[in-house]
Amino acid sequence: MVHLLRKLRAQFSELPMTLVLDNAAYQRCASVRDKAAELHIQLLFLPPYSPNLNLIERLGKFVKAQYLHSVYHETFAEFKQAMDDCLTKTATDYKP
Repeated sequence: MVHLLRKLRAQFSELPMTLVLDNAAYQRCASVRDKAAELHIQLLFLPPYSPNLNLIERLGKFVKAQYLHSVYHETFAEFKQAMDDCLTKTATDYKP
């Protein structure tokens, strides 16, 4: 996380920055908070137990409902293909 903060600040050196994070322990540790303060990066933590605010949780729920619910995939390759198909269509067929 500290390395990520350094890279973000180097790439966007002139911009104010707020980084939205979930509540993983490695994101809340003192070294991350200290480095963020030093680099003038505001850390904004999502509230605990807030899957609707975490976009990856929302995407996971959508994929499960569209392609995995009550569907048996005999092989991992079939499962992977279903996942790939869904994620590929996310920005087009399912954008609305």
